[in-house]
Amino acid sequence: MPKRSIRFFNTTGPCDPDDHYMLPPAERLIGAQLHRYIKDKLYWVLHAPRQTGKTTFLKSWMRKINASGDALACYVSVERAQGLLEIERAMPEICTAIQGWAQKSGLPAPEIPASAPGSSLNIILTNWAALIAPKPLVVLFDETDVLQGEALISFLRQLRDGFAGRGIGAFPVSIALVGMRDLKDYITAAKGGVPVNPGSPFNIKADSAVIGNFSRDDIARLFAQRTAETGQQIAPEALDYTWEQSRGQPWLVNSLLKRATLRILDETSTETVTAAHIHEAREQMILARETHLEALAYRLQDPGIRHIMETLITGETDLDMAGSDAFRQCIDLGLVSAGNGPPAIANPIYREVLAREIAWGAQAMLPVRETFRWQKPDGALDMDALLREFQGFWQENSETWEETSNYTEAFPHLLLMAFLQRITNGEGRIEREYAAGRKSMDLAVEYLGEWNIIEIKLLRNRQTFEKVKAEGIGQVLAYRDRFSSALRAKKDRPVPCYLLIFDRRPDALKLPWDRRIQWFRENDVTVLGC
Repeated sequence: MPKRSIRFFNTTGPCDPDDHYMLPPAERLIGAQLHRYIKDKLYWVLHAPRQTGKTTFLKSWMRKINASGDALACYVSVERAQGLLEIERAMPEICTAIQGWAQKSGLPAPEIPASAPGSSLNIILTNWAALIAPKPLVVLFDETDVLQGEALISFLRQLRDGFAGRGIGAFPVSIALVGMRDLKDYITAAKGGVPVNPGSPFNIKADSAVIGNFSRDDIARLFAQRTAETGQQIAPEALDYTWEQSRGQPWLVNSLLKRATLRILDETSTETVTAAHIHEAREQMILARETHLEALAYRLQDPGIRHIMETLITGETDLDMAGSDAFRQCIDLGLVSAGNGPPAIANPIYREVLAREIAWGAQAMLPVRETFRWQKPDGALDMDALLREFQGFWQENSETWEETSNYTEAFPHLLLMAFLQRITNGEGRIEREYAAGRKSMDLAVEYLGEWNIIEIKLLRNRQTFEKVKAEGIGQVLAYRDRFSSALRAKKDRPVPCYLLIFDRRPDALKLPWDRRIQWFRENDVTVLGC
């Protein structure tokens, strides 16, 4: 097949340097020692979120090994065994995958053993190593985290049983197990939550490596390949915005650049890619609910992950959260980052997608926006009028709607976001900032070029309205100052600020609404009690 005249940014499947702009994924490996794994006959684990470059790395490393002639490396995906918990069903599928890869690659293909499934994987790998001799056999197992229960335990146990006798003609000298989660995490899951112990079935791994995200310089290098081929440039502010919104997540980076260069601009265009192009690409990507983003949103059905999201949205501090399996799963999925500072959603695009997904049920049930008074005569957003409408809606509907919500603690945040999204959808946008330990959520609402800032606070037991109000006013003004330049605020008029305080104290719920609903101005901030 002839090489494409113009390559493109890839978002579907592994990257091919003939067709796609790409950077060597091995550059982003953290904790791996590739030079040792074959020479020292080591087994190792590689884990990273989906669509970060794992399969691209495996296939490129396989080609490099095979080109050297020092060993024969084979890529085998065990995805066909997904959902098969029984050893009797899963092992034949894995053996078929091994045989099929060998046949497809023109290599000597081992026969599928007629032995018991509990030893069939060990036997087929032993036979395959003998067929490949005198070269050492290296097997790269991809998608290993789809295996579950007894099938996973048997898979790992059979690899361990062959480990002691590994060698040329005897058993693969090196094996990589690759998936989204570290091995110890899905062993724990397979054993019903029982922690890994020294007798676990894969205590022979040398390393647990990961693949990191792109740096800003990586994104610049990636786009430079397009510049070299087409002459098209990317403006520095567009590069900054791509990095800021994606935090270097490879699929997000490629999706933003692909949309900007293939859909918003023509494939053959030499027009410079601007921040406006990347922003439009971002909005298109979110609204399209592409597979990668849809898969992340699907994870919110898990009760443990839902609890993590609720904690982040409300900004509460949960000292037990970081030690939970759900939190580790959020890290492994790339949903949450926990580097410097408190845990937070990994990047602004995920933050937007997940917030919209969580609030979607409420938004779908809201009346059409024409029902509410929210617009000035000139068509601009009347935030005062809109928030007064929200207070009325909260008074009439909150107690009934909250009874059906899966997010009790974050219900005020979600209903307000749904309300705002219903009004601004199509002509405006909402920027959200939230993280564990902040005890608040910040919203920046843009409509027809004008911005408003909203801070959400919860008033709980053992707190006073005055204390929460003072803290909230300080936070919302700090948020306005921090983002005023990015929001391109008019110098002659500061961005309007609003503080919404939801009284969640049990005793307050017994008060009449005329005492719970408040509206006043203080220190250049409009304060609303709900």
